[in-house]
Amino acid sequence: MTKTVLITGVSSGIGYEQARLFLKEGYHVYGVDKNPAPILEGSFDFLQLDISRDLTALFTKVKEVDILCLTAGVLDDYKPLLETNRQEITDVFATNFFAVVNITSFYLKKMVEKQAGCIITMCSIASFLAGGGGIAYTSSKHALAGFTKQLALDYAKENISVFGIAPGAVKTSMTKADFEPGGLSEWVANETPIKRWILPEEVAELSLFLASGKASAMQGDIITIDGGWSLK
Repeated sequence: MTKTVLITGVSSGIGYEQARLFLKEGYHVYGVDKNPAPILEGSFDFLQLDISRDLTALFTKVKEVDILCLTAGVLDDYKPLLETNRQEITDVFATNFFAVVNITSFYLKKMVEKQAGCIITMCSIASFLAGGGGIAYTSSKHALAGFTKQLALDYAKENISVFGIAPGAVKTSMTKADFEPGGLSEWVANETPIKRWILPEEVAELSLFLASGKASAMQGDIITIDGGWSLK
């Protein structure tokens, strides 16, 4: 039977490349994004939805999935605490953490019933290091890493594979400001040991491997893909 994948943040960047690759490999992909639908070939269903808000439409349309790619995320403005208000922190956590918790909670029930499933969260090098974002982003990604590890520990016995991916600087629409005049793109590339940004396709390839069933012994691992940034 064709396996089903739900990907959040599917309209661009890593989510788009995940969808393209899973479709190429014959999966049925459900995509969710607050932006308009991407153009993709294959068995693809799309729902335009802000995952930080009411999820009823998603849970009504997609009852269960085999693989969950929780890719959507938002950046902050690299601001420290005294320059950040409570609402900004709340908004970042709403997408980067609480939406992941809510979506996972719904689909995990079916996975436990079937004793099968794979969940992949999109962590970040900011899940382990400071400086990858401001106080809101870094805190949300640290929380997501803890959620991923505890989820993996609690549900390994139910045959649920859980992984995190921790990218460094990835060239996506979310980081497009860094490539504008006066942006950080050149500095980031120079500071990265491999001397370039990570491509979203590279993160998608890792996602496909983790979802393939060949990585079950890596349960709970959060795999860094940052061009060597965190080696420093």
